[in-house]
Amino acid sequence: LGVGARLMAWGIAKEKIRELDWWQQTRVGGVTLVATPAQHFSGRGLGDGNQTLWASWVIRGEGVNLFFSGDSGYFDGFKEIGRRYGPFDVTFLETGAYDKRWELVHMLPAQTAQAFHDLGGKWLYPVHNGTFDLAMHRWNDPLEQIARLAAEQQIPLTTPVMGEPLEVLSPHEGSPWWRD
Repeated sequence: LGVGARLMAWGIAKEKIRELDWWQQTRVGGVTLVATPAQHFSGRGLGDGNQTLWASWVIRGEGVNLFFSGDSGYFDGFKEIGRRYGPFDVTFLETGAYDKRWELVHMLPAQTAQAFHDLGGKWLYPVHNGTFDLAMHRWNDPLEQIARLAAEQQIPLTTPVMGEPLEVLSPHEGSPWWRD
């Protein structure tokens, strides 16, 4: 909510914009999109903090159920999302740009693993990593940490090379490309 005015100011036609509150849904073609809670904040400048809504997303299509966390710290809301909409074929969960001081808005790797369990995920696809430096950890630390946790907790992990297509109905493990 609150983003529509900005999009219209950028020239996007009003009829192409659909704003949703948490737990509201819309259908686009054969896909249902549900705006679900996330724990973060919003703002693009010094004076516009928390004037728009941030969200995670449930994406449901013909025979497929996906979850995308967006930017989010760990919170109990993942359990509620899992109860309402899980299990998920693939969970795209934030795994990167974290720091202990920011865990309320960016999950630590162990929290990503917990969110996967809370949501009832079948496969974990770590996102929000390997792009630009926002935190003090090494660029490949998020993938190293989540790969270790996934092995310890028997979480099916998919790590395709950036840009590689992923068939969400039959994900593959990928490779530890970040080690090359």
